[in-house]
Amino acid sequence: MPPRHARAIAHLSDADPILGKWIAQAGPCSLSRERAGTHFAAVARSIIYQQLSGKAAATIHGRFEALFNGSAPAPAAVLKVPFARLRAIGLSERKAEYVQGLARDVLERRVPIEQLDDLDDAGVIEALTAVRGVGEWTAQMFLMFRLGRPDVLPTLDLGVQTAIRRLYGLRTHPSPKRVATIGAKWAPYRTVASWYLWRVVDNPPQ
Repeated sequence: MPPRHARAIAHLSDADPILGKWIAQAGPCSLSRERAGTHFAAVARSIIYQQLSGKAAATIHGRFEALFNGSAPAPAAVLKVPFARLRAIGLSERKAEYVQGLARDVLERRVPIEQLDDLDDAGVIEALTAVRGVGEWTAQMFLMFRLGRPDVLPTLDLGVQTAIRRLYGLRTHPSPKRVATIGAKWAPYRTVASWYLWRVVDNPPQ
């Protein structure tokens, strides 16, 4: 396990005994940054994954990459694909529009896709959410899994909300504001905390 994950776990366990108990049960953190491909391909993937189960999203994304011989597509190549063909692989009409719109925004330099590494978290979110179809959640997934930013808490994420309800014995799903309040003590390692919260949904505590 990377040293930074060990530091994060030590901090989270000390700051929050409830989360710490779950971390001890769940085991080592295998969170990693996705370095392969391009930033553009990573954002397109996030759009495809929106509001779908992991299996369904992976299937459609696999078909999408197959259009480009299994490699990360370039914006220009995405725009050359007929809209009907994007629909045929399983993309909804709206998602097909969003993916091609992202490609157009990148080509026309309306989004600084290659300079995102140089921006702080708020700057990345501002830049990406200017793209039609990219909301705060999608931008946060990019921060966590593409850029490897350590302190991101996706308060709108249903899995995170479900996990907090279960771990903390809440009667209802917490609001995004309550998620932020509960998670304040996890800073500056809220990305690792989120990873463990998703494990609650995948493998509920015994």
